[in-house]
This record gives sequence, C-alpha cells and structure tokens, in this order.
Amino acid sequence: MDDLDVTPGPGAPRGLRVPAGELVEQFSRSSGPGGQGVNTADTRVQLSLDLATTTALDDGLRARVLARLAPRLSGTVLTVVASEHRTQLRNRAAARRRLAELLREAVTPPAVRRPTRPTRGSRRRRAEAKARRSQVKQLRRRPGAE
Repeated sequence: MDDLDVTPGPGAPRGLRVPAGELVEQFSRSSGPGGQGVNTADTRVQLSLDLATTTALDDGLRARVLARLAPRLSGTVLTVVASEHRTQLRNRAAARRRLAELLREAVTPPAVRRPTRPTRGSRRRRAEAKARRSQVKQLRRRPGAE
C-alpha cells in the first residue's frame, strides 16, 4: 500500500502526504452484486486514520480537522467505508479517494464573512413599503368626530 496523497488546496498549499503505515485497512464481506462469489469474497474496505497521531498534520491543521470532522470521528479515528465495487482493489481505491477528499475539505480554512450594508435602493423601497402599509392602516380606521 502506498502513501495517501491529498491534492493541494486552501489550507494545504503543498498538499498532504499520509504515510502508508498510519492507514489501517480492514476487509469484510460486502452486500450487493458479486454473483456466486458474493458470500466468499472480502471486497468491502474499511480505511481508518488516527488524526491525533498522524504525522501528515501540524498542530494547527490537526485542531481544525478534529473540529470539522468531529461528528464522523470515533475518538480521534476517521473511518471511511467503500463497498460499491465488485473487486477489493477498486474498493480500496474508492476508500482512499474518499479519505483524501474528506481531509482536503477539512483543512480548508473557514470563509471570512464580510459584513454588508443595505443598498440605498433597498432602503428607499423599504421606506416606501412602510409608508404604503401605514396609509392602508390609516384608511381602515374609524372616522373621527371631526
């Protein structure tokens, strides 16, 4: 098994490389297509990575990834399962792609929100709508004693 390469992107301009020794693969029987070999072939792949001990992440990235992926984690271990293909080799590749995609999305920094102000036209339209509404309500009132 080779190292897992995560393509460069925001948060990791040079990409990430997860050493093969840190990835844990487990195989089991998969449901779905397979014909006669469906009950004998271990084609389902479960790929795990312990985010707390991996050397691919520095401390800042590790904190960001752990926070972003918290709902998916079991402790600090991120697990990805692939069973959509009929062969173990294709499922291994699919699991590796999925893990790399999750890591790439998790290391991206959060978007900075720039506060905006209402435009002059939207403020004018709002004032006109309020004036129209006020006029409608005034016309509904009972006439005075004048």
